[in-house]
Amino acid sequence: MPTTVIPKMIPPAFLAVVLIWSTTPLGIVWSSESVHPTMAVLLRMMIALTLGSLIILSCRIRLPWSKTARHLYAVSSIGIVGGMLLSYFAARYLPSGTMSLLFGLSPLISGFLAQKLLGEPKFGPLRLVAFAVAFLGLGIVCSTKLAIASDSWMGLVLVLTAVCLFSLSGVLVKRVNINIHPLASTVGALLYSTPMFALAWLLFDGTLPINTWQTRSLLAITYLGVFGSLIGFIGYFYILQHLKASTVALITLITPVFAMMLGAQLNDEAITPTLIIGAGFVITGLALYQFGDRLASTILTRKPN
Repeated sequence: MPTTVIPKMIPPAFLAVVLIWSTTPLGIVWSSESVHPTMAVLLRMMIALTLGSLIILSCRIRLPWSKTARHLYAVSSIGIVGGMLLSYFAARYLPSGTMSLLFGLSPLISGFLAQKLLGEPKFGPLRLVAFAVAFLGLGIVCSTKLAIASDSWMGLVLVLTAVCLFSLSGVLVKRVNINIHPLASTVGALLYSTPMFALAWLLFDGTLPINTWQTRSLLAITYLGVFGSLIGFIGYFYILQHLKASTVALITLITPVFAMMLGAQLNDEAITPTLIIGAGFVITGLALYQFGDRLASTILTRKPN
């Protein structure tokens, strides 16, 4: 790709990923308002799989089907099925902003799992502090939600489990050594995931009350299928190829703030002072985790004037 093209495409791609990730939690809440969560996520995946397959065919992108490729699709589906299905169920108990905030913890959980599964170095002092600060914020957020609604604990458990499965899937993907196009990886994972979503729909619902489906839910499902599951993924991998990982990590700090603002403005979600304090701790912990070591190294190596 010519170097003159990259500067023009990176800013809109970065902005697109931030906007898509910020609006996804609210889209999940709206799509589940009148459509059963299992059907909402199944329709979303079917839209993404159909569009992704059409793009692969039209662009003649190879879809590997070797044993290694199938293993990649399988471990990828852990995050897709576990992460999304549980998030859709949690949307009935938690506001979209809180869901986005809890998903922001995924880098920390991924780092912890990478130590166990990939043999990565243990957390240094700053990252341990970051871990403690973020989870202190999580405790504050959880105590706020539990005080407001008695059944919020179900949503909290569902989202935290979803985050763990999403993080586990990402770590397991790193163990698979294969060179594959990001879109092919997405379509392959969707081929594995979509039947499991269909099975979940049969087990938990199995009905098609189309006459009760509202326009807002259907528009949200379509938006998530096209943007949340396809365009957002392509944009994410594009900026990941051209930007430093630390820069891309800024997305996890920005999206919870935007998601909470959108939830308050568009869905009348309450933002209490205690929730703001908890969110501040979480985001501070994430910032320390992502940039603390580098900042400390810069300060220590800086020569005195």
